[in-house]
Amino acid sequence: MENATIYSFTVKDIDGNEFPMSQLKGKKVMIVNVASKCGFTPQYKGLEKLYRDYKDKGFVIIGFPANNFAHQEPGSNEEIKSFCSMNYDVTFPIMSKISVKGRDKAPIYQWLTTKKHNGKMHSTVKWNFQKYLINEEGELEQMLNPWVKPESKKISRWIEGN
Repeated sequence: MENATIYSFTVKDIDGNEFPMSQLKGKKVMIVNVASKCGFTPQYKGLEKLYRDYKDKGFVIIGFPANNFAHQEPGSNEEIKSFCSMNYDVTFPIMSKISVKGRDKAPIYQWLTTKKHNGKMHSTVKWNFQKYLINEEGELEQMLNPWVKPESKKISRWIEGN
């Protein structure tokens, strides 16, 4: 797994289907751990707007529901899918619920948070809605803390390459 790109991973989408990250080659990708009962949950609205604004310009958001922080994502995949659809009209890809920290941390998050794997930086997932920005070559470029809103100029400038 050392210095692999994000493209070496296959994850499961919210419906349980395989989702090879290699299908995102050539796109800028934001990976974000999401939760339905968090103070940051309204960021779903900003994430969806960001996705709709840039999805036709080579950008995608991948949401990973996780219940690692204060039991703020207790639902099943079906409940999470329904919540995202009914409350925020989410159209960006949502994956199956995973763990983003601890001994059962999902392999993709082991890569995102470990410098010896991603070749860029070591990080800790601090809370729900932490964002990881992946370039068009599948390499980790930066991590943004949960309180950085999707509307942040820092994010739109990164997507636009400014």
